[in-house]
Amino acid sequence: MARTLLITGEDRTIPVTVQTRTHLVPEDAFGIIVPIDLSLVFKGWGPFPGVRGAKNQTGTWDSAGQSRNPDLTDGSTADERLTEYTAPHSFAYEITGFTNAMRRLVAGVRGEWTFTPDAKGTLIRWTYEFKPLPGRRWILRRIVVPLWQRYMQQGVEGAGRAAERIAASR
Repeated sequence: MARTLLITGEDRTIPVTVQTRTHLVPEDAFGIIVPIDLSLVFKGWGPFPGVRGAKNQTGTWDSAGQSRNPDLTDGSTADERLTEYTAPHSFAYEITGFTNAMRRLVAGVRGEWTFTPDAKGTLIRWTYEFKPLPGRRWILRRIVVPLWQRYMQQGVEGAGRAAERIAASR
């Protein structure tokens, strides 16, 4: 049975993009960040919880179709599914089934991380694309997204720093 895409070309989504740089080459940054322990990266900020880890993970998070449930510090969870995996350049995922307040705002989100050569290092770019529920676009655009962008920036910078620490310890 064919899987229905969360987001199609006809959807009006709300994208947010952040980026950071690391001295690691793309292969190393990608290889460390994709399977990273989420609790090392997402500490929580403002109204958004941190991530304690992931439960029910299928596989080693290295091919499309694998899934897991992020376990958030506020006790909530969600369903995450890896939809694209193109080593060492990018990966994408969808998150649905939120059990926190996001369930009242979005049908789900699509996240994508890209790893682009940047001088001797890597430019890491993270895009998060919200698919709002009917009538919720305004609250996402005016309230959630400006705050979420700050959370994302801390997350992408945290991922870069964690990857550098992990690489240095090898």
